[in-house]
Amino acid sequence: MTLIEAVQAEMTRCRELLKQYQEIGRVGAFGTRVIQDSLAAAHAALKSGHVVALEHALHDLKARK
Repeated sequence: MTLIEAVQAEMTRCRELLKQYQEIGRVGAFGTRVIQDSLAAAHAALKSGHVVALEHALHDLKARK
């Protein structure tokens, strides 16, 4: 799996996680915001293609539980 594929796979996982946080309402608001920020950063890293940004985004996405 390439770095780009790994980031895309983690983005997919985090989008599903985001749905779960959104479903629980106000209690999940902070988690929702953190995941949204992580997804935005990952999207920007993919768009730029910068290897260090992609590595950082992958690490950040993997930290989302």
